[in-house]
Amino acid sequence: MIRFVSTGHTMRLPMPFEKKVKPMKNKVIKVDYLARVEGEGSLYVKLKGNEVQDVRLKIFEPPRFFEAFLRGRKYTEVPDITARICGICPVAYQMSSIQAMEQILRIRVEPMIRNLRRLMYCGEWIESHVLHMYMLHAPDFLGYESSIHMAADHPELVERGLRIKKIGNEIMRVIGGREIHPINLRIGGVHRIPSRDQLTPLLDELRWAYDAARQTAEWVSGFPFPDFNMNYEFVALHRDDEYAILDGRLISSHGLDIEVREYDRYFSEIHEAHSNALHSVIEERGAYMVGPLARVNLNFDQLAPEVRSLAAEIGFELPCTNPFKSIVARALETVQAIGESIALIESYVEPSVAHVDAEPRPGVGTGCTEAPRGICYHRYHIDGNGDVLTAKIVPPTSQNQKQIEEDLRAFVTQHATLPKDKLTWQSEQAIRNYDPCISCATHFLTTTVEVEE
Repeated sequence: MIRFVSTGHTMRLPMPFEKKVKPMKNKVIKVDYLARVEGEGSLYVKLKGNEVQDVRLKIFEPPRFFEAFLRGRKYTEVPDITARICGICPVAYQMSSIQAMEQILRIRVEPMIRNLRRLMYCGEWIESHVLHMYMLHAPDFLGYESSIHMAADHPELVERGLRIKKIGNEIMRVIGGREIHPINLRIGGVHRIPSRDQLTPLLDELRWAYDAARQTAEWVSGFPFPDFNMNYEFVALHRDDEYAILDGRLISSHGLDIEVREYDRYFSEIHEAHSNALHSVIEERGAYMVGPLARVNLNFDQLAPEVRSLAAEIGFELPCTNPFKSIVARALETVQAIGESIALIESYVEPSVAHVDAEPRPGVGTGCTEAPRGICYHRYHIDGNGDVLTAKIVPPTSQNQKQIEEDLRAFVTQHATLPKDKLTWQSEQAIRNYDPCISCATHFLTTTVEVEE
């Protein structure tokens, strides 16, 4: 049994992680379309007896070629074009591209413009994290086919999630001009400065959302987690003075500590025949994980004291290497983002100028920010006229793809004796742990598990 903190209702859960000792017969497990991820593709798992022979995360939809059609465009167009890569995390693509261009143009924005950008990024974290927790991932743990089925039994839970998500969207609308593909961010600052009177009305709902997000963390921490751990190399941005979102050094749990401009010396992309999305690896080391679980493990000391105390209250212990507990990390980050949003609005002073301009100059610039799903790396080369010569964009889901396959291989190996339906369900959940946004990397996912004696 599990008791919902917010409602007092109880429901009996299936035991999705209970192992069965009965050996598997020859069988094929097939899911024509994996729900609760964005995009399409397929997963192929081949077992011989209880031994995993092959795991392939097949990304078969055509590449979207953003890097190619950015070539020849003016540098000023890049932020608005890259925002269209994703409707859930457009700010990540805008901010990483803006950083790269500002590096080339040697632009430094004033602190209050930076605070506005951070506030807008917090709005994106709130709406994205809450969408994932309530609509996409919680049904896995609670034995529901979808959030719609879950809402039939517990409408108050889904309503709470939607209300928290709405305040994240509202932050993006007020600062960015609209909720999806915002249009107010630009190289050198913003097009229009929001007034304090526009931001202050958000505070009452944010204060409600802060308490609701704490309840969410308590709720998800009580989910039934499988006993499954991996030896990850976590990678995230890091700053000593704040929880890194907008910028920082790139660090890892295995000793990496570099400037963003050094990214291409240590990370590379490889093509696998079964995927139209490139796999990212750390040179001579292999797969790595980015995202909430990586950030919380690497930057726990930079979380607000109240969030660190909450982690202790709900029993979230570090290091945490269980990917199924990424939902708890997301919940803690949601509390962090809402708390920061309140503080940023309360201390807001309208900037003296909306933006600074600079003449184009030839050069190469890099930018990296923390999208809800992990680091989003951009590199651009522009000429003296401001035309883009080359572009490189590495989305977080692309970076996680190889690690997802390694998780699946290990998970299926440990749970090969499960019945067909449970193995299929949990293989899908092992992927949803990462909240993959396949529209960013290319698309996703059908599942087939082939078993041989």
